[in-house]
Amino acid sequence: MNKIKINRAPVLTLWATVVAERLGYKHAEALTLAKALTGTTAQAHAQKLGIHAPSEKKAEKKKAKESKPVKIISQQFLAKKIGVVKTKEGVRAVSNGQPIKPESVERYLISKFGDALPEARDAMQKLARSLPPKDLAANAYKLYGKFTPQVPSGAKGWGAKGELDLDVIRALVDK
Repeated sequence: MNKIKINRAPVLTLWATVVAERLGYKHAEALTLAKALTGTTAQAHAQKLGIHAPSEKKAEKKKAKESKPVKIISQQFLAKKIGVVKTKEGVRAVSNGQPIKPESVERYLISKFGDALPEARDAMQKLARSLPPKDLAANAYKLYGKFTPQVPSGAKGWGAKGELDLDVIRALVDK
């Protein structure tokens, strides 16, 4: 399967997971960082489109602060600040003051990619391995922009599915 009809959010989640693993994070850690990064990116985009008002975001932050079970620290991941906690299982990104469960992110990816997940992950891993980690970290978003599914611009594209062409990702490895 070379082309997958899919929304952008799971594509970014998978790509960020692969990038995080290439940067040295364990798989479970990478899943949570990727989910937090995708959520942060989606919120910013929704605000830009006027779908998610800043006042709603402030209310979510207040709720998150009130429910913090542990000390949350800020960590830079792909040019975004992500709240994380250190657990006995390793680093976990947080959402609404709670550690993200890596199992839920894995289930999310499986539900969105279906049978195409192994092939999509493999293509992205080959691309990630084609660059030294420092270069990958600096160019991860730029690379994502080259293969992200195209959807209508503006609010019409919010939640819309586009085409993820795995051959485009594979071609980036050869460049």
